[in-house]
Amino acid sequence: MKKNNKKNNGTKKVIISSIVLLLLIVGICFSFIPIFKNLNFGLDLQGGFEVLYKVDSIDGSKMNKQKLTATYKTLSKRIDSLGVNEPEIILEGNDKIRVKLAGVKNTDEARKQLSTVATLSFRDTEDNLLMTSDVLSSGGAKVSEDSAGNPAVLLTIKDKDKFYNVTNKISKQQNNSIVIWLDYNKEEDSYSKEGSLCGTEESNCLSSATVSEGFASNVIIQGSFTEEEVENLVDLINSGSLPSKLTEISSKTVGASFGDETLSKTLIAGIIGISLIVLILLIVYHFAGFISSCAMLLYTLLVFGVFWLIGGVLTLPGIAAVVLGIGMAVDANVITFSRIKDELYKGKSLQLAFKEGSKSSLGTILDSNITTFLVAVIMFIFGESSVKGFATMLIITIIVTMLTMVFITRILLGIFVKTKFFDNKTKLFINVKNTDIPNLDKNEKVKVIPFKNVNFLKPAKLFVMLSFVIILIGGVLIGIRGMNLGIDYRSGSDITISTNEKVSKNDIKNDIKELGYKYTDISNNDNEIVIKVDHAFNANEVKKVNKYFEEKYDAKVNIGVVSNIVKKELVKNAFLSVLLSILGIIIYISLRFKFSYAVAAVVALVHDVLIIFALFSIFNLEVSVMFIAAILAIIGYSINDTIVCFDRIRENIKEQSKVTKDNLEDICNMSIRETFSRTIYTSITTLLPVIALIVLGSSGILTFNLAMLFGLISGTYSSMFIATVLFIILEKKSLSKPKKKKGIYTDEFNEKKIKGINC
Repeated sequence: MKKNNKKNNGTKKVIISSIVLLLLIVGICFSFIPIFKNLNFGLDLQGGFEVLYKVDSIDGSKMNKQKLTATYKTLSKRIDSLGVNEPEIILEGNDKIRVKLAGVKNTDEARKQLSTVATLSFRDTEDNLLMTSDVLSSGGAKVSEDSAGNPAVLLTIKDKDKFYNVTNKISKQQNNSIVIWLDYNKEEDSYSKEGSLCGTEESNCLSSATVSEGFASNVIIQGSFTEEEVENLVDLINSGSLPSKLTEISSKTVGASFGDETLSKTLIAGIIGISLIVLILLIVYHFAGFISSCAMLLYTLLVFGVFWLIGGVLTLPGIAAVVLGIGMAVDANVITFSRIKDELYKGKSLQLAFKEGSKSSLGTILDSNITTFLVAVIMFIFGESSVKGFATMLIITIIVTMLTMVFITRILLGIFVKTKFFDNKTKLFINVKNTDIPNLDKNEKVKVIPFKNVNFLKPAKLFVMLSFVIILIGGVLIGIRGMNLGIDYRSGSDITISTNEKVSKNDIKNDIKELGYKYTDISNNDNEIVIKVDHAFNANEVKKVNKYFEEKYDAKVNIGVVSNIVKKELVKNAFLSVLLSILGIIIYISLRFKFSYAVAAVVALVHDVLIIFALFSIFNLEVSVMFIAAILAIIGYSINDTIVCFDRIRENIKEQSKVTKDNLEDICNMSIRETFSRTIYTSITTLLPVIALIVLGSSGILTFNLAMLFGLISGTYSSMFIATVLFIILEKKSLSKPKKKKGIYTDEFNEKKIKGINC
């Protein structure tokens, strides 16, 4: 009776603890709702405007950090006057500034406000520069009225001595007028042409005043201004005259409704993907899967919480990184659970199996996450705006993975293991039958060896041949027609139209012709039409094209523009990112393992990259900036997979008394067999959210997810077959080399015998 009571009490404790844990997680979920509401969403999720400017000095001198910073501050003031919440202004290199205005209602007005240089200058009638805005007081422009009561701008003079000297000099000339210009352009503007238009919208000439004597008082700019025009002019002048010239070299406009639809699609896909992962964890690992699912929910909340704390702006690539990160985070638990099961199959008790399994899996988890972290950092350093967002979220997910999926999961599981409730319920705990655990006291041998009779190295040649054929076909197609380069790598403009009306390709062709452009490609995807144009639109052209399609088809329009300048930099950064990632991995694996492992791992990585390029060429899919992000993510994932396999090979080699050419393949085959379940489950849990995003998510990250799909499949089999087979080849060569004999030291020595001396 007492034993039954203890058993019942233990059962109650476990049930109550599980319910409390679940309620605690649910409570934390609800507590995070305010954080989700306060997250800053990027323009691809709520609509808005993004522009990349090339910054040049007005006077033609070399651009420096000081001038760029001054321009940055001026743009910040201007954006403040627009009333945009959480704007992003990012300095890129020594001569570029990227501005993101998520949620801005009037993109045309925002673009105009930003790009208007607002350089005020005082000139004579021959267009010679007399004074710049330096003579004005800071913030000295005010709304005023002229003598007739019409709206005007009052300028407060700061340098009155200079102003007096200039006006006094002009008063003594025959053409004694001072002309005030806003954004004077010597190639287009001239007083002789525009003198009669001063003060109108048709000219940059604001005012022309006759000077009869020198004076040092404030100045009134008057003309045919409306009150709104005067207020805008005052805001521009007070926001600071830009110390530089801005040239728009890239832009992106996303309608608010377009962004809302993208957000809802992505969130639904993410929820479905996560739900499927939870279901698999429960089916495969039972109670341990339940704990892992709780940790995974906590992980998701913490990732968003950390992102909110650092003031991050959540974008579409960021959400993709979270969903992908969940699949990769679960891998930490899958590795641990696989190790625990291995120890149970060896006949160890649950408590000892949990302790040994947790300990032996930690090094593997650290190695795999450090290499992915390394790739994410390189991605952040060299990546473009959206890639940086993806990299930031990936870095956060890796850090949070170590906290939740490693330490918190182990602490929670450890608590339940210590109750001893699951000692004879290993099936319920981690899906291992009690009958499959050998009783070592009875000298029972290992009963379960998963995939015992499978020779995993046998089909390696078939996979190598398959890869060779895919890469060959892809290479030939690239040579014939090239890659289907996206706007990021070919420069030009992309127009995405979303409409419920029936629109044919011929209709669009006629529209583009009517607008005066030439298309390079038109593609249909459900209700979305994507038009590629080689010409990079300027601000006015973006406005014209956007208005045309909105009015004609009642469409939601998204326009992206990339100039040739940006294209060259993106291509260079993409190449550097991939190259440095591979070099970093070679160095890390060489230090942690040995050089033969590093070479085999990198060849497998290069194989995965080539497979993705080949499949994108075969299916003629678009190569964009997010495609490169996917390549880098796959490098991180694939090396993760390879390290798990190599770690087991290294461990099994250490356990051998002697490694020969004959038993090396058996050791490697055994290692693949022991890690195969983990590889499959991890691949499935990572693939599920990716597939959900492909089927249900936004088209904005479709190519990213397709690249991830190809890379995940390729990375899974390359780790087992290509990397391992190459490692065997390299190791066999190493074993063939004669080993250098080590010197043997002894206290004894043989005396050299010399005739006539000692013999």
